[in-house]
Amino acid sequence: MPVDETLSRFSDWSYNTATLIYVLAMVFFAVEQAFGRAGRLRTAAPRRELVGVSASGATDPATLTPASNAIGASDAPPLTPAARRTTSRAARFGRMGVALTVLGVLLHLAALVLRGLATSRVPWGNMYEYMMAVCLIAVITWLVVLRKYPSVRHLSVFVLLPVVILLFVGGTMLYATAAPVQPALQSYWLIIHVSAAIVSSGMFLVPGVASILYLIRDRHESNPSRFAKVAGHLPGRSVLDRVSYRTTVLAFPIYTFGVLCGAVWAEAAWGRFWGWDPKETVAFVAWVIYAAYLHARATAGWRGRPAAWINVTGFAMVVFNLFFINLVTAGLHSYAGVG
Repeated sequence: MPVDETLSRFSDWSYNTATLIYVLAMVFFAVEQAFGRAGRLRTAAPRRELVGVSASGATDPATLTPASNAIGASDAPPLTPAARRTTSRAARFGRMGVALTVLGVLLHLAALVLRGLATSRVPWGNMYEYMMAVCLIAVITWLVVLRKYPSVRHLSVFVLLPVVILLFVGGTMLYATAAPVQPALQSYWLIIHVSAAIVSSGMFLVPGVASILYLIRDRHESNPSRFAKVAGHLPGRSVLDRVSYRTTVLAFPIYTFGVLCGAVWAEAAWGRFWGWDPKETVAFVAWVIYAAYLHARATAGWRGRPAAWINVTGFAMVVFNLFFINLVTAGLHSYAGVG
């Protein structure tokens, strides 16, 4: 079918506008990150937990001790009236940043839908469209996280930064004009397999960023002289650890489904479920890493720095598979630059 050039142009305009709005939202979130002192203290300050419970379940006041990051009264110092006003203004900037992010998501979604309407196919037939879809899922995932954990809103600048970079790379170096997909991709498996890869990859961006921030925060607490400017603005390690773990739990089954669908499609297209193609191999390695992360958390109770390093390694493999395998190596997945 012929390509609708008008819809394709509108899609490009929506894409560029959404990217600019994300940049503006980052500025608003950066203001909250820099001046929202009360919110940061509420998130990062140690909490007091009542420990020292007797066998009957009653607490013994003589044995009560503080526990870090537990639920209870915050040790954050009281704010002066001037500091409260500054924090209130910073919170307004944060709320405006969320509103701008939602507007950016709507334009981002419009760009993807218009691209699909222009080409009369699913809008993830090349690297440019794939990148667009992955970034959309990443931002939507972060908005869901903000709904669950409002106190981490000031971290939005760290999540939107890689999204904006990926959108810039996609819109410049990887941009492709709207066109039908190659015959090899004209299959219903393109809808099933690639959509699962898009959703899981976009969701993995959030725990990847959270784990990186965890390591920065952890290093700051071990050596306060380094990373002080960044780490001092981050939430407590337990918050970052929960965000990372719970998002990974949701993304991993979708990723598993995508890997299995890819094997079925490979058997239908190439006559084998597995052939050690570079993209297949790296995707499987990433699956093993994320499976090890979840298994370690569920059985061995791994938390903290080791778990964060495993999660970061898994995210690095996803990014490596997206860029290096698609753009540098040669394999059965190299045609059309499809992710």
